[in-house]
Amino acid sequence: MENSHMKMAIEEAKKALERAEVPVGAVIVKDDKVISVAHNLKEGTKDPTNHAEIIAIRKASEVLGRWRLNDCSMYVTLEPCAMCAGAIIQSRIKTLYIGTFDPRAGACGSVFNITQDHRLNHWVNVKWLYDEECSNLLQEFFIERRK
Repeated sequence: MENSHMKMAIEEAKKALERAEVPVGAVIVKDDKVISVAHNLKEGTKDPTNHAEIIAIRKASEVLGRWRLNDCSMYVTLEPCAMCAGAIIQSRIKTLYIGTFDPRAGACGSVFNITQDHRLNHWVNVKWLYDEECSNLLQEFFIERRK
């Protein structure tokens, strides 16, 4: 199941790419059922909080009618930033599957480790999937952007 959910997150990242957004996609799953999918929309909406993870959390909370997502898992193509890691902690997501690391702003172990900081009120089970397609999408996006 892990791979099919990450593949769905990659498809969401490709939607972001089509909109000239940083290609990040997120999927939230409860009881092996997808309840939320999202991709970055920051540029199009001119809203700095419209990261895939935040949008996916909002949608999942709406579907479930609650903000606690403690029985849910998230699949995301890029290691979440500090803002998104904070939202993941606040929503109580149980397990976080990450497609690739972010050596500049990653907040799940690369630069910071917000999701597993015992000083906070929640600890997330982080699983690194190291999906090459996730890395390639981002690399290609930034190569194109610099041209």
